[in-house]
Amino acid sequence: MAQQLSFDLPAKPALGRDDFFVAPSNAMAVALLDPGFAWPSGKLVLTGPAGAGKTHLVHVWASQTGARIIGAERLTAEAVPDLAQSPIAVEDVPQIAGSQAQQDALFHLHNLVLAQGHALVMTGRGAPNLWGLTLPDLQSRVQAATHAELQPPDDQLLAVVLAKLFNDRQITPKPDVIPYLVAHMDRSFAAAARIVGRLDRLSLAEKRSLSRPLAVRVLTEIRQEATEEAAEKDASASG
Repeated sequence: MAQQLSFDLPAKPALGRDDFFVAPSNAMAVALLDPGFAWPSGKLVLTGPAGAGKTHLVHVWASQTGARIIGAERLTAEAVPDLAQSPIAVEDVPQIAGSQAQQDALFHLHNLVLAQGHALVMTGRGAPNLWGLTLPDLQSRVQAATHAELQPPDDQLLAVVLAKLFNDRQITPKPDVIPYLVAHMDRSFAAAARIVGRLDRLSLAEKRSLSRPLAVRVLTEIRQEATEEAAEKDASASG
């Protein structure tokens, strides 16, 4: 039997519309980001846990609308006039909660891009009222946006996410690996990314195919690490 080859190559996420699987947990967000849907305020906030597909959906929306994409931490006041000339998506807005200058820049970008009749998308984890923005005028405008939330994955979506993560790394697990992972792993996108990364590195290091025994081993190690980390926290709290 031919042995699967594994190469230590960087993962290249597929961000096209056909690569995004629509499930009950994300169907509303997908519908709201359709170019034919007009948000009443001209702006939308897209939230969800790490790995839920926020960046993927933003890239799909941008490809359909000609929008530009920028990380909130890269915003500057000087860049605002140029950025406001087209639809714009600002990713990871909560990351600028500690920066007055970048919050000011986003506030002015928000006002200018909407004044010019373009659409604005802002992304982040958690509800917008929990983003910790310290500029009241910006916080109020963020909370006034249409809100699309990506929910944690169901079994079907989790299986697709795992398959996509493996495919992004150009590796193919044995047929029973994904069903096993779906049945036994923590139900989150972040856990899926962590597990796939660990499996990829382990199979590469040991020159083994991605089999169920390898998946069992990785999940066991992750659970043991979580138990030890919890014990250390308990010890620190009691000390």
